[in-house]
Amino acid sequence: MNLTNIKKISFQGAIGAYSDLACRNLFPNIETIPCVSFEDAFKAVSEKKADLAVIPVDNTIAGRVADVHHLIPNGDLFIIGEYFMPIRHALLGIKGSEIQDLEYVHSHVHAIPQCRKKIRELGLKENIHADTAGAAHEIAERNDKKHCAIASELAAEIYGLDILINDVQDADHNTTRFLILGQEPEIPEEIEGVITSLIFEVRNIPAALYKALGGFATNGLSFTKLESYVDPQFKSAKFFCDIEGHPDSESFKLALEELGFYAADVKFLGAYKAHEFRK
Repeated sequence: MNLTNIKKISFQGAIGAYSDLACRNLFPNIETIPCVSFEDAFKAVSEKKADLAVIPVDNTIAGRVADVHHLIPNGDLFIIGEYFMPIRHALLGIKGSEIQDLEYVHSHVHAIPQCRKKIRELGLKENIHADTAGAAHEIAERNDKKHCAIASELAAEIYGLDILINDVQDADHNTTRFLILGQEPEIPEEIEGVITSLIFEVRNIPAALYKALGGFATNGLSFTKLESYVDPQFKSAKFFCDIEGHPDSESFKLALEELGFYAADVKFLGAYKAHEFRK
């Protein structure tokens, strides 16, 4: 990835969101562009208003980010990298507030279930927002001691909030996987340590999926992800998959050849270096 050509990176959420933090960790000193929706973040790259997008796709507690899994297969961007970021949630209140003042908690739909134990312990009423940083921004403007937000320490700094409790997530392993998306694929030269992402539709025949995946098994290729999508008539299914293997390797080519007998509309979504978190 040639960083000299990267000037702007889009993400979903307000400044200080975890996606913004991921952008800053990956690409220090490069301008980040906040977008209201995931679709807007994709569009910013498609329309060349941003060079890359950094998008969350999975969390170890809350699961997959559903909106993104429908945008990726239908979009025109390619996956060029992945990043696993530990998520450390903080409970944020306005200046001078204390735990006993709190009645309402504000955060993203995925952040709330990641902190369920603490929310129940404090007896807080949940309010869902488009992103964590947006929730922090709102309670800063509301300026009411009854309201708090679950967001990052970065959001606390940006919006002038107090950190009332650190590490309110239910589990220490709380980690989000982000994908880096660009206009063109960037296939690594190294054969080893590569993840390839595809989407394909199985033919409407018995054991189609079993047979479609058989070529990967016989060629020694492992799946790290397999997600299904049903069509409007519930007659056939599309599958999104991440595979440990380089698309130019002989084993991958043989597996794709066999996949072609049982699947239609195989679409290449990208090949990229596996993040060190996987080790």
